[in-house]
Amino acid sequence: MTVEGDGHESHTSYLQHCSGCLARTIHFPTGDRLQYYHRQVTLLLVPGAPANREPLRIPLDHEPQLAGEDEVATAKRLLARVIDRYPRAFDLVLADALYARADFFNFLLERNKHALVVLKDERRNVYQDVAGLFSRVSPVAGTFRKRDCLWWDFPDLHSWPEVKTPVRVIRSLETRSVKRQLDHKRETLISEWVWVTTLPSELATVKRCVEFGHQRWDIENHGFNELVNGWHADHVLKHDATAIECFLLMAFLTLTIYHAFVSLNLKPSIRKNKSEEHWVNLMAAEIYGALTPSAMSP
Repeated sequence: MTVEGDGHESHTSYLQHCSGCLARTIHFPTGDRLQYYHRQVTLLLVPGAPANREPLRIPLDHEPQLAGEDEVATAKRLLARVIDRYPRAFDLVLADALYARADFFNFLLERNKHALVVLKDERRNVYQDVAGLFSRVSPVAGTFRKRDCLWWDFPDLHSWPEVKTPVRVIRSLETRSVKRQLDHKRETLISEWVWVTTLPSELATVKRCVEFGHQRWDIENHGFNELVNGWHADHVLKHDATAIECFLLMAFLTLTIYHAFVSLNLKPSIRKNKSEEHWVNLMAAEIYGALTPSAMSP
């Protein structure tokens, strides 16, 4: 089991604010304005994909970012609570390059969890060490989502002494062909990905680590985007810190119930014949019918 963590701004306002709001100055040609916003760190639980259906991704919990603290501090407070409540729910935490910090890695290691994080900062010693080896070490050929890949795997690196265990760096060069909409011509694109992780080679192959690394986008595509566009989670019913937290947690629960119903109760052929909107409306009608006075009367 893996869990993905990322920060997200639920909404912004130049007019309304509450005790839980963060504030920043936005510069306009006409002058500066103070903008209020709420930002949370969310955890999305991603199990392995079962046969013939998408994995059931579960928004596990969230934590509001407080004034004067950065996103990583918020994430550590959230993870401490979640690991205490669900100690065996996941073994690996996926995150973006912001979390490539020794204090974050050590925080997870102390709780017997692993991290896999995007590595972008070329000033880091660990990045410079492996970058010098890219041209000297022969890659291994592989495939990921029908892309031809070249993979480099550098285990047991001691270039990050602040982390309490040797780290591992994985690089993936991925080639894919796209068809442009304007002229319908094929174009070959090559993308480069580099990750740093505490996962040893005996626990995860390079192919599995590449799959884990790309799973980090699930929290964007199947978490924040769907919550906002499909469930209006960015709508503020009451501008109050507690009310906003409760509404987001209710949105998490609604999203989980919906996907559990569709994924675990409907056959693939039925899921393909009806849109997501159809099943949402059907579930809403069933709930509304169960809550009407006539349904509750003996």
